[in-house]
Amino acid sequence: MVEYFSAEGIKKLKEELEYLKTVKTKEIAELLKYSASFGDLSDNAGYSDAKDRQAFLVRRVAELKAILGDAVVYERKETDKIQIGSNVEILLDDETEKMDIVAPGESDILKNKISYQSPLGKKLMGKKEGDEFKFKTAEKKTKVKILKVS
Repeated sequence: MVEYFSAEGIKKLKEELEYLKTVKTKEIAELLKYSASFGDLSDNAGYSDAKDRQAFLVRRVAELKAILGDAVVYERKETDKIQIGSNVEILLDDETEKMDIVAPGESDILKNKISYQSPLGKKLMGKKEGDEFKFKTAEKKTKVKILKVS
């Protein structure tokens, strides 16, 4: 399934993949070797933990390869409408919020980066400065007004 990313988002994923394939793979291989040196593997908590870490690493590498294989760099178009890569300032229940619209793999709520596929992201896409709409959260319906798009 095609997923859109910024050039920066693709770069971060590639860096993570390279780090996992080089540094972390070596670390876990050494940890496995060290843990195995204690003998009986059936009752070796250190070895068992190292195998779990190795399995997680293998899954994450495969996941990153799949994501990168389907990733498309999204080029922002010159428009006043909200799109992937837009910086948006909205009025959400009388509180001003600033956020970036990004791909799901780049979203980070602590850094105010929301996915264009999230419920709010979907509602924002294609809107422009001055537009208003109702948005239903888990607790209530709220009014959203778009103050600025850049």
